[in-house]
Amino acid sequence: MRAPGFQKKPEHRIDVQPARRRLRVTFEGESIADTSDALAMKEGSYPVVYYFPRKDVKMDRLERTSHSTHCPFKGDASYFSLKGGPQNAVWSYEQPYDEMAAIKDYLAFYPDKVDSIEAS
Repeated sequence: MRAPGFQKKPEHRIDVQPARRRLRVTFEGESIADTSDALAMKEGSYPVVYYFPRKDVKMDRLERTSHSTHCPFKGDASYFSLKGGPQNAVWSYEQPYDEMAAIKDYLAFYPDKVDSIEAS
């Protein structure tokens, strides 16, 4: 399905590229995600958001919540909490619009809800 946001605002830009570096997410001293296959998303003036492939995330440390949001450019986001930690700390576009298909099966972490997102 095509994104209605791009149909209304074709000048809006979202750039998704391989991050080309190893990225690691830690929470309470534990590595929650560690990958060399992350995607870097740059949207307008927002900071870069790193998306981690599920295969490189400790999914057993996450709990799905009922929270959801909608982006007219990316689609509907589902959320996860860190077990024993912050609510809705992680999000995923499980059925993104066609233009954002690259982020399907990837997860992003709120930097202020984890200890760190480190690049090396």
